[in-house]
Amino acid sequence: MTSSPLNQAVLQPSPQPKAQAWYRPTLSPEHGVYVVLFVSFLTGAAAAQNWTWITTLALICAFCGFQAEHPLVLQIKQRRSLKPRFLVWGGLYSGVAMAIALYLYWLQGNLLSPLLWIYLGAIAAFLVDAISVFYREQKSVLNELITFFAVCLSAPFAYVVTTGSLSTSVLGLWLLNTLFFSSAIFTVKFRKDKTHPLLPSLVYHAIATLLVAGLWFLGWLSPVTAITFGVVLLKFMLILWQRHWYCTTNIQSIAMLETTTSLLFLLIAAVSLLPAHLPG
Repeated sequence: MTSSPLNQAVLQPSPQPKAQAWYRPTLSPEHGVYVVLFVSFLTGAAAAQNWTWITTLALICAFCGFQAEHPLVLQIKQRRSLKPRFLVWGGLYSGVAMAIALYLYWLQGNLLSPLLWIYLGAIAAFLVDAISVFYREQKSVLNELITFFAVCLSAPFAYVVTTGSLSTSVLGLWLLNTLFFSSAIFTVKFRKDKTHPLLPSLVYHAIATLLVAGLWFLGWLSPVTAITFGVVLLKFMLILWQRHWYCTTNIQSIAMLETTTSLLFLLIAAVSLLPAHLPG
């Protein structure tokens, strides 16, 4: 989705792209969202405890769906004139993603497959994002939260296409991924505004911690999987402890921090979800 806080924390804002030939592919500069997408997808695959060619196909579908958003949103921003490059590549990525999505849905052999609700959720999030971009409200906290909820749908997506079912534990995993990565919405504001108040970040992390504890209590997350949320709490405490450094250090250091914590989250979550012995 557009201008994710995680991407803002990892990369400097990209300059306005120059006009290019229509046949040159577009690639989203939202490198932070690549991390969210792949980490969420891999946690879903770990929960499925299997990886098949269908899982690979689903990853391609998720990647193309993510890539489709970038040129289409750029076209919305430049709505006074049509840009063939954005329309061509937005349409191509969308076409590939939709074709694979329909094929995966057909393979399920069930009109009420959980994939239907995942697809509807992703489409609804894209529409909300497009409307927010049109009205220049794409950086609101609500829209950014919806962005993370949508991208983290890749976790149940990977699970459903691999296993053909959906469980409360996978819904819990989706919410865990969302709460983990949404932390960046609040921490990145410290770099954008060094006088940004601390209260919103404290409130978010307190509520998120209670929600994760609730998912644990309900049995939607195992104890070890729930504890992975502690990674983002440690990152948050580090940022508070070294707030001046966080606000003034070079972007490469922030990129290292974000990447390291995301990979640590993935490692602990995957270990907690995989069986003691993988099938040979």
